[in-house]
Amino acid sequence: MSEFIHEHSARVKDEDGTTYIVRVYAQERTDGTWAGWIEFHPIAERKPVLRTGQETSQPNRAAIEYWTLGLEPIYFDGAFARAQGRLP
Repeated sequence: MSEFIHEHSARVKDEDGTTYIVRVYAQERTDGTWAGWIEFHPIAERKPVLRTGQETSQPNRAAIEYWTLGLEPIYFDGAFARAQGRLP
């Protein structure tokens, strides 16, 4: 089951001006490592939540938390494009 890790203060906007809240989620895998991804939750509920594929693999939950706290707002631009399917 996925776990909410962190909500960033940074926000992203799409082409039509919809603002998205940036949240990081993660899930423990069967081997004990953790996979993390980013979700973009629209402030206007008329749009769907966008989600990236796996953004990181870490040895434990604490490492996921450390990783997410180091993300800069510029990282979210690329992750948002990936979530929209604009980048591989």
